[in-house]
Amino acid sequence: FGRMLYARQTFADFAQRFAERAKRIRVGDPMDEQTIVGPMISQGHLAKVRSYIELGPKEGATLIAGGLAAPELPVAMQRGNFVLPTVFADVANGMRIAHEEIFGPVACLIPFTDEADTIAQANDIAYGLSSYVWSENIGRAMRVAAAIEAGMCFVNSQNVRDLRQPFGGTKASGTGREGGTWSYEVFLEPKNVCVSLGSHHIPHWGA
Repeated sequence: FGRMLYARQTFADFAQRFAERAKRIRVGDPMDEQTIVGPMISQGHLAKVRSYIELGPKEGATLIAGGLAAPELPVAMQRGNFVLPTVFADVANGMRIAHEEIFGPVACLIPFTDEADTIAQANDIAYGLSSYVWSENIGRAMRVAAAIEAGMCFVNSQNVRDLRQPFGGTKASGTGREGGTWSYEVFLEPKNVCVSLGSHHIPHWGA
């Protein structure tokens, strides 16, 4: 998951709806086609993700979905490396759960006031691999996409990876690009902006 910035004016309603969707995401056996979130790769990584979930409330974030307790999971899964999709609201951009890479199903919801504020918060991080912009105003979406310091930006879409597109990040997320002829230009930082025209399938997990 990661950081998710949303307009402050409707943040409370969005956070509630997002948490409800997260609670419906299926956790389970990765061999089951109905599974959306499988186990963490190792016990060590499980411990890392759990440590961030424990840290969130200590930093002042509000846990609104998921967390460490998972009584609804089968007993066998409770003994595995499973983490429920977890959502924190009231997250400040300076918190560790927002600034550090968790690499687990943990979403940090951060309110913003206007376009300048969301760009500033989006860029106030050491990493810059992938970003996503959702807006009905394509002009605003393109302005924000251009301003975000990330190697890839997907507009109104999830990550649509085409192997011919440049793949890679900025800042602490790496140098250079993979994919097509971009692989030769390892000392550059081109940006990939993808705009959905509504013609491809977007999964609605938890709907």
